[in-house]
Amino acid sequence: QLQFVESGGGLVQPGGSLRLSCIAPDPDSGNFGMGWFRQAPGKGREAVACITESGRTTQYSDSVKGRFTISRDLLKKIVFLQMDSLRPEDTAVYYCASDQSQKHQGTVRIPFQWFCEHGNGNWGQGTQVTVSS
Repeated sequence: QLQFVESGGGLVQPGGSLRLSCIAPDPDSGNFGMGWFRQAPGKGREAVACITESGRTTQYSDSVKGRFTISRDLLKKIVFLQMDSLRPEDTAVYYCASDQSQKHQGTVRIPFQWFCEHGNGNWGQGTQVTVSS
């Protein structure tokens, strides 16, 4: 299974911005849709944003819509999450995942909408985002 590396988290004041990166040098990484998820202390994992293989379609949770932007580079090996107007409730560990099927591997993908809501069960270590004054 693909192993993504998240980076870019840190401490920021309310109203500030951060840009997270999700990187996988695997040559097949560009064949999959991607998504960002987060988990606050004592809370369940929450879907944040997802983007299709082509990068032309995106989806956001209501809590971040208008403030966060998901994108991917031209090689489709890096996925970004631009976070603006950050709020204390955005504090969480942020995780990146792809819609690659963990059952079939290869280039088989799970349904995109399902992935956007739940991920694919392949979680890395994440990157901590803390919004506090």
